[in-house]
Amino acid sequence: MNTIKIDNLDTIRQAAKEFIAAMDDRTVFAFYGKMGAGKTTFIKAICEELGVEDVINSPTFAIINEYRSDETGELIYHFDYYRINKLSEAEDIGTEDYFYSGALCFIEWPEKIEELLPEDVVSVTISENADGSRSVEWK
Repeated sequence: MNTIKIDNLDTIRQAAKEFIAAMDDRTVFAFYGKMGAGKTTFIKAICEELGVEDVINSPTFAIINEYRSDETGELIYHFDYYRINKLSEAEDIGTEDYFYSGALCFIEWPEKIEELLPEDVVSVTISENADGSRSVEWK
C-alpha cells in the first residue's frame, strides 16, 4: 500500500509529484473518497504537474473533460460520474473506449461505473484526517 499525506494546500503539488513518480505505466486511476475529500483538487494538482495549462475543474456536468499536457502532448481524461444514474449513461458516452485508449484517465465517483473499470485500474482512496490533512492511498 502506497500512502502520501497532504498536510495542506501548500504541499499538494509535492504530493502530486510523488504520486506521478509512482504511476509507472498505468493509465486508469479510480479516485474514491467522500464529497469534499479533495479528489478534484488532487487531480487538478496532478494535471498541473503533468504540464496541463488549461483551466482544470470538475467535469460534474460534462461528465468528462479532456486536457492535453503542454509539455508532452499527452492526452488526459478527467471523469466525474457523480451525476450518472444508470450504467448505460456511461456506456453511451464511450467510457470504455477512453479507458482502453492508452491515455491517462482520472475518475471521480468510480463506484457508479465499477462494472466498466478495466482489471488493471488503480484504486486510489483520499480521506480526510482529524487534523484536516488528507491521506492518499493506493496499491
